Amino acid sequence: MNITSILLALFFMTSTLSLQAQKKVENVFLITLDGLRWQEVFGGAVDSLIEDPTFTKDREDINTRFWAPNKEEARKKLMPFFWTTLVEQGQIHGNRWEKNRMNCYNAYWFSYPGYNEILTGFADSAINSNAKKYNQNQTILEIANQQEPFAGKVAAFGSWDVFPYIINDQRSGIPVNAGFRKAEGTDLSQMEETLNLLQDQVPSPWATVRLDAFTHHYMMEYVKKNHPRLVYISYGETDDFAHDGRYDHYLRSAYQTDQWIKAIWEYVQADPFYRNNTSLLITTDHGRGTSPMGEWKSHGTTIRDSYQIWMAAIGPNIPAKGEVKTESLLFQKQIAKTVMAMLGFDYAVEGQEVGEVIQSLFD
Repeated sequence: MNITSILLALFFMTSTLSLQAQKKVENVFLITLDGLRWQEVFGGAVDSLIEDPTFTKDREDINTRFWAPNKEEARKKLMPFFWTTLVEQGQIHGNRWEKNRMNCYNAYWFSYPGYNEILTGFADSAINSNAKKYNQNQTILEIANQQEPFAGKVAAFGSWDVFPYIINDQRSGIPVNAGFRKAEGTDLSQMEETLNLLQDQVPSPWATVRLDAFTHHYMMEYVKKNHPRLVYISYGETDDFAHDGRYDHYLRSAYQTDQWIKAIWEYVQADPFYRNNTSLLITTDHGRGTSPMGEWKSHGTTIRDSYQIWMAAIGPNIPAKGEVKTESLLFQKQIAKTVMAMLGFDYAVEGQEVGEVIQSLFD
């Protein structure tokens, strides 16, 4: 998709503007947790997976930290920020036990197709693998970066080393710190210098994915120095620990990521640049299997139900609807247009069926 095929109109405050434009915010943090199932988000740790020694090596610790007799208590133990601050001040969608559903629209149910759908607003059948190929589609990050006042104020951080290709950093010019990339520049903070050193010294369990602590802290240092207006963050450990069959590590990672999202929210609420004008939108690229039990490790078209996803959001103009239990169906492809509407853009792509704005976040 070339630049001329993108149709954009930037809305500013007038009496004739749409509801989305009237409620625009100044900044958005778009956050993804790779392959975190809706079952854990809404129900907490699953008893049978905790008790299976194939998947949980230190059951006593995991039971103490995350087990509870009902879903409401268990999910609060696993993701306390989600089920206190966020559920009180924002919205959480995707609890299929309440018939509130969210699905991938793409037909593949794995990472590159999912991230393309999140970041462009449409499914692309040409993106059907996780191969390191530069995305021919422009993401909303690239498009926002071409518009004032967001030019030079867009950045992306990810644990997976395919993100420079998904975001096409060569064409877009967006700084992408992903995989095992380091902080660059002549004015590195002490934390960035330490992270650069440790990234060489701390082995990752995976060849293509770094530990999320590096992604999070590289992002936080960049945000503090540069105050970007649109930030994309992808945490990856939940997916990789799941593929490894380590349910105990998967749970610990989900908990830690919840705490990092809490730290982001508390930071933007305290920083004068971001305070009261910044929203967080949080989702996942795909789901995971549910039955038989071992299929929680996997996803893709051969794994039943792994198209099932979820979404959460919090921000100054987002109605505090809490856990949304009304029967409905949202799609992953609606994220892109929703983020752009939050920033004041009406987003469309010529020749593509872009998902509609998630209206619940505006009224």
